Amino acid sequence: MSMYRRGFLYALALPSLIPATSAAQAGPYPQKPIRLVIPFPGGFTDTLARLLGQKMSEGMGQPIVVDQKPGGSGQIGAAEVVRAPADGYTLFMIHIGTHAVNQHLFPKLSYDAEKDFLPITEVARVPNLLVVSPTLPVRTVAELVAFAKAKPDGLFYASPGNGSSGHLAAALFKATAGVEIQHVPYKGTTEALQDLFTGRVHIMFDTLAQGGGLARAGKVRGLAVTSQQRHPSYPEFPTMIEAGFAGWNTGPWFGLAVRSGTPDEIVRRIQAEAAKALATPALRDRLIELGATPTASTPEEFAAFIKSESARWGRLVRTLGITAE
Repeated sequence: MSMYRRGFLYALALPSLIPATSAAQAGPYPQKPIRLVIPFPGGFTDTLARLLGQKMSEGMGQPIVVDQKPGGSGQIGAAEVVRAPADGYTLFMIHIGTHAVNQHLFPKLSYDAEKDFLPITEVARVPNLLVVSPTLPVRTVAELVAFAKAKPDGLFYASPGNGSSGHLAAALFKATAGVEIQHVPYKGTTEALQDLFTGRVHIMFDTLAQGGGLARAGKVRGLAVTSQQRHPSYPEFPTMIEAGFAGWNTGPWFGLAVRSGTPDEIVRRIQAEAAKALATPALRDRLIELGATPTASTPEEFAAFIKSESARWGRLVRTLGITAE
């Protein structure tokens, strides 16, 4: 056979060889580092992402790198994930704000929480802790309600921003308890707490992950947690239900999601690794120590939970006329 004939036959066979070679090179997911975008830098969100990412990377055989994209109440981080390829290499740490509240607060968002994302698994819930300034002469929720009713328009509650979990919990408390307390929104938790310490503002629904330690240090006074049971790491704080607020259950939750269009086998792999990580005693114990409750779920369970949370907080936002401004 001539050299030209052999070359011609090789050229005909080459296209059929390329897909097989590429497929072999692609291999099973994952083949490179995975990025975990978080929309709220610092605090518990950052701690959770790093603890979970480190443990999941052990099972996935690739590092999970935390990438902070703050701003716009989570919109900047969400838009970053929507722009990324739907290949499972960009994860998003979603939150009660990004997927259950923002769509009811903002007339226009940079993303569609339902259409643009595939929920993978819930990973943790953190109850709020109702705290008051140490300058306030109250030690129980009942005393706070009585004091507020005796001083209509005289008390102020702080939050890290309009539409935050702390803001919604306090607005719900105001409506349920029938008290007149004024909202003072801040651009973050640090400034709000500084004014709470000194008594410039009087009330705040902080996260238990942060407020619990501050209460034990005497910087604030903790009155009640907003979970349905007392937290094992902070058993000294009664629940809002014990304080007479039937069915009360508020606080931020966190989970993993990817861009819509990501293959189902990749979604299932990520969910399995997250569930395995959350089941390890070291990670579970650390999250509980921080005031959280580890919570693994299937993609279907998490999607249903998000839908119910969106309906729940949407009703509150509309009823109380809460806006993003």
